[in-house]
Amino acid sequence: MEKLLIYVVTFNHEKFIEKTVKRIDQKVFENFDTEILVNDDSSTDSTFEILKKLKSELSSKVKFNILSNPKNLGYGGNQKIGYHYSIINNFDYVALLHGDGQYAPEILSDLLSSFDAKDTKAVFGSRMLNRFDAIKGGMPLYKFFGNKILTYLQNKILKSNMSEFHSGYRIYKVSALNEIPFHLNSNDYTFDTEIIIQFLISNFKIKEISIPTFYGGEISYVNGIYYAYRIISESLKAKIQSLGIFYDKKYDLVKDQNNYKFKKKFTSTHSLTFQMIKENSYVLDLGCNDGEMIRFLENEKKCKTVGVDENVSKPKKILGEYYSCNLDTDLPNISFDEFDYIIFLDVIEHLKNPEIFMSKLYTKLSNNEKVQIIISTPNISFIIMRIMLLFGFFNYGKRGILDRTHTRLFTFSSFKKLIENSNFSIVETRGVPAPFPLAIGENFIGKFLVYLNNFFIRIWKSLFAYQIICKIKPNKSLDMLLSKAKNKIKTN
Repeated sequence: MEKLLIYVVTFNHEKFIEKTVKRIDQKVFENFDTEILVNDDSSTDSTFEILKKLKSELSSKVKFNILSNPKNLGYGGNQKIGYHYSIINNFDYVALLHGDGQYAPEILSDLLSSFDAKDTKAVFGSRMLNRFDAIKGGMPLYKFFGNKILTYLQNKILKSNMSEFHSGYRIYKVSALNEIPFHLNSNDYTFDTEIIIQFLISNFKIKEISIPTFYGGEISYVNGIYYAYRIISESLKAKIQSLGIFYDKKYDLVKDQNNYKFKKKFTSTHSLTFQMIKENSYVLDLGCNDGEMIRFLENEKKCKTVGVDENVSKPKKILGEYYSCNLDTDLPNISFDEFDYIIFLDVIEHLKNPEIFMSKLYTKLSNNEKVQIIISTPNISFIIMRIMLLFGFFNYGKRGILDRTHTRLFTFSSFKKLIENSNFSIVETRGVPAPFPLAIGENFIGKFLVYLNNFFIRIWKSLFAYQIICKIKPNKSLDMLLSKAKNKIKTN
């Protein structure tokens, strides 16, 4: 039989704990290899003494164990202990019960039978699936409407479709718990929302089953206003992280995500680069990634292209020449004299020493009078970054301006200084708006926000630009100037 852990969290439940345990559906013990584990979270009443007597009474009938935290860990902290226990003891399922009996233990087998699909990772008992059952069961009106409003807001923020975020009647597949960092979650009541967010980010299926609502003499330890603030802030934090603005390790759950997107349908470094390059040009793309820009230039502007990246194997989207090269150490051993354009988009911030790279690039281009370089980088002085710094945040993440792989950060001023100190002159500098369509979708709102961002960039470029893009060219070398001066004498 599959192994089931019934995990009962309890704190000052001397009036309820014995009845709660004895109300557990007996069918569960027939269908699963079941253990009951009750963890007393440092109660100040006689809860623990009652549990010891209960263990003596029930140990001959069921596997019954008790734990007692030396210090109060909180509702979330207590759950962490049980879920860790279920993982290290190789359980298949863990069912969470509250020691006050508010969630009916009699229907536990009904919830367990709802794991009818292999992809179901959790089953939640919901008091809100049938519209007014919760009120009929004695749920106070302020809790009912508070539950409804908070769930509605969280669904909107997280693009989910839960009937209730706030039920404590839950059964998890232990294999799913083993894939998420629940140990990083809060120790308070926010834990329940955080673990739902982790399941949603991981695309784990949560099934909801209607359960009866019972309100008796249980004591609530939840500060409603603080709880509402915390769960909404966590939902917003997870949403903002998906946009690449904020980072919290507990929500870093998207695996094998390609963080570099080709952005040609709205104002971006890619679309602006495409506009700058003339047809039938010879183009070198340094840091070409999977070759999307190269293929676009070849197909739309009939350009001849060469791609360079650190990937050993040639990306499938590159049709022309390709060279594998670590730009941190060197440039490819090819002739740079014939190129019309060199593209260097969102790469320089990844280099350990941009100054050395730019010096090497200039040396390669010193005899090429026609070449233009299109170079871009994120703007660390973007308004969102400034606001985050104002409140003490500087969070590196998986993408965005504070991508964890970025080793150097630039403002318009420092980027200009890098270029000019490397003996290049700037032909054109532009501010690039944030990629709203990637976050919101290529719809009216996304396009409008790009338009609005462009408007503010024209007013104050260094504050409102998300990225910086420059068209630059190498200054004539002293050797070239000397040679031309000598040739002029000869011709005269």
